[in-house]
This record gives sequence, C-alpha cells and structure tokens, in this order.
Amino acid sequence: MLSIQPASAPIRRKPRIGLAVAGGGPIGGMYELGALRALDEAIEGLDLTRLEVYVGVSSGAFLSASLANRMNTATMCRIFLTGDSGDVRFRPETFLRPAFFEYARRVVGLPRLLMDWWRSALMNPSEIGVGDLIGRFGGLIPNGLFDNSGIEEFLRAAFTHRGRSNDFRELKRKLRVIAVDLDSAETVRFGGPGWDDVPISVAVQASSALPGLYPPVKLHGRHLVDGALRRTMHGSVALDEDIDLLIGLNPLVPYDGHHARNSQGERLDSVTDGGLPMVLSQTFRTLLQSRMQVGLAKYAKQYAHSAQLIFEPNADDAEVFFTNAFSYSSRLRVCEHAYNATLRDLARHREVLKPLLARLGLGLRDELLDRPPHSMMDSVRRAYRPHTATTAKLARALDEVEELIETRAPAAAKRGKRKTR
Repeated sequence: MLSIQPASAPIRRKPRIGLAVAGGGPIGGMYELGALRALDEAIEGLDLTRLEVYVGVSSGAFLSASLANRMNTATMCRIFLTGDSGDVRFRPETFLRPAFFEYARRVVGLPRLLMDWWRSALMNPSEIGVGDLIGRFGGLIPNGLFDNSGIEEFLRAAFTHRGRSNDFRELKRKLRVIAVDLDSAETVRFGGPGWDDVPISVAVQASSALPGLYPPVKLHGRHLVDGALRRTMHGSVALDEDIDLLIGLNPLVPYDGHHARNSQGERLDSVTDGGLPMVLSQTFRTLLQSRMQVGLAKYAKQYAHSAQLIFEPNADDAEVFFTNAFSYSSRLRVCEHAYNATLRDLARHREVLKPLLARLGLGLRDELLDRPPHSMMDSVRRAYRPHTATTAKLARALDEVEELIETRAPAAAKRGKRKTR
C-alpha cells in the first residue's frame, strides 16, 4: 500500500530527500529491506546511500544506519539473506541469546524478597493474597528475555572496517536513530546534539530494545528502549531537515480479519481463532497504524512543502501478518514478497508518481515495473563484485570523489556562464 502526498511548493535547488524507516522486529526489517531493494531498482536516479537524512527506529535503525554508512541494498541482501557477502557474518542465533546475566541478577534478590514476604505474612496474614504475591515478586522477572549485546557487536564489526564509521560525527549524511527514555518517556535522537558521541552500534542496540524482549540500554544515566514507544516512524525528524521528499516505510499494519486465513491457508472466522499471539499482533499493529495515520495527517499540513511517499503492506497481506515477527528462517521469503509488492504499488500509481518524481530529477523504470513477479536476488547476484578490505576502501573513496565532482559541477558551470557574459 502506497500513500502519496504531493508537495505544494516548487523546488528551488538540488532536491533533498530523506528516509524514515519504522520498526517491526526481524521480519518487519526484512519486509523493509525488500521494499528498499525495489525502490533502489525501480526509481531511476535515486541513490539510497546519498540521501540528505536518515531516520531509523528499532529494526528500521539497522537499515537506515547501514545506508547512511554507504552499504547499499544489494550488500545488505547478501549479508542478511545469503551470507555470501564476504563482509560481515550474520548469525541469527546471536540475536536470540538468552540474557543469562539478567536472569542471575534477578535471582540474587530472591532470598531478601522471600524474607520480606515471610515477615509480612506472619505479621498481617489477612493481607497476603495473590495480588500481593505478584506485586512483591514481580521484581524477579527479568527486564528482557534475550541479551542484546550481540546486536551491538554485530554492527560494531560492520561499521568499523572497509572505510565505514561507527561514529555519527564522521558520516557524510545525517543519521538519527530514535530511542525512548523508559523513566521519563522522552524521545532521544542519537546523532543529534548531546547524543552524537554514542557509537552508532550502541544507538541501534538501544533503539531496538523492545521491552520484554531485550533489556534497556543504560547510557548517560538513562535507561533507553525501543523508539516506537513514542511514535511509529518519527518521519517528522527527517521533515524538520527541510527536505523535498520523504520516503517512509512501515511494515506493521492491522490485518483485515474478515478475510483472515491461517498459515496453512485455511479460512478463519476471526483473527481470534488464531489464539492470543494473533490477537496481540493485531492489537499492536492497530495501535501503531492509528498513530501513523494521525502523524501523516499532521505532516500533510505542517510540511506541505515536502512530498511524501509512505510504503506499507496491504491490509489483506496474509504473508506478512501470519509470519512470526521473530522468525529469521522466513526472512528471504518475506523480503522477496515485499520486493514484488512494492513494485506493484509503484506500477499501480505510476501516472501520479511520474510527474512527482520528475520534479526531483527522478524517473520510473517502466521495463522493470511491467515485468511479472520475479526474484530480486537475480539482480543482487549480478551486482556482486567481491572486494578485499583495501579495494572496498578504494571503491568508497572513488564514490566520494565522484559525488564531490557532481556536487561542484553545477556551481562551476554557473560561474563559467557569468564570466562569458
């Protein structure tokens, strides 16, 4: 599903494009990677590694941070999907490592809680009930099931070699990774003033610390968790940078339960027939979608000068809804699905998109949009050029020189015209 908001003001300079990527767990992130790959291929003139600003929330922060670090979509597909990048080794099991230290820390407090409870039971036996028991021993429940240090280790390895950087201040583009202070509910913008000294890998670890799944990340005396607690996509962070086009991705939308089917394709009378996991999923998605709609309505008025393209799954997309959000084994299938769904959205809206994109110096590749559904991995494999660490740094340096020439060429041409007058 593609939502289009045209801009109301003309473009008076080189177009500025921003990207905002919401969270959605591992599968949500893979849906977004497939959508980004489709945009990368289908929009002529768009370079997703050279945008003005990148905003990432939770799993979306993985993608935004990688693009800001000049890792293109083909590279990310090889890292996360095929494992043949020769760059960074992605091991899903490291993201689901039990938080043994957190478990042990909680267990240490058990003797003291037992003594306090036993003392209260002896002194006021009539006041001791199930509610009191839950209240007293709730502190023994770990803050998170899994250890999220593996996330930081993986990204630190990815961003500290081959010419990349794990430092916000060294990036050529603005990157904002969003988290929330659990104790105050305040939004934290990593990469912004006061928070740009934090390593990018640590910022993404904090942004993806979904309460209950991962423990909060403690930084600057604050306990930081998933940025989606405040807003779904945080697109306003990119729009505040005076951009001409916002590309937004959100993988979590509520499912149309009137057409619900289970994972075997059997018809369900209601989403409730899928049990508690499906009910919770639908509830969570509905809350996120509601916030998205409110935010987009505000953006249309407050940032009327900026065009907006927001990509989401369709309401009847059973492939996304019925896939376990934390199933790494389904990542290639979901990524391929999102790739073809995004191409269909672009084709369906091409008559509206073409003039909008033309204002930005961009175009649509009709030959790709007119193709029947196909595997995105075909182009990923064709684009693969193995690099050593040295040649990767050289290629990056050449890209930066090329970008510098492209940036200065128009200004030099203008000066030349003035001299000939």
